[in-house]
Amino acid sequence: MAYAVIARYHCTAEDEAIVRAALLKTREHTRAEPANEVYEVHAVADEPGGFLLYERYADRAGFEAHKAAEHFRELITETVWPLLTDRSVTFAEVL
Repeated sequence: MAYAVIARYHCTAEDEAIVRAALLKTREHTRAEPANEVYEVHAVADEPGGFLLYERYADRAGFEAHKAAEHFRELITETVWPLLTDRSVTFAEVL
């Protein structure tokens, strides 16, 4: 069963370029993962520093493999998350 992730990230204007670059680099790596079906990065309209990510994996195991990837640790855990002022994540299974 497909597994979806919707994440909302917010950072300061000073950190926006760093976060944007890291998210776009993550997109390149993630789209090459075998279980990834969709990985989209959006800038939230009328919200400077706001990002919305939509991700879909073949199953939850595919998402867990994504989180265990070296690029996730380097780009998300170590680069993006420390710069965020707010973060929310929704996990969903496709019906």
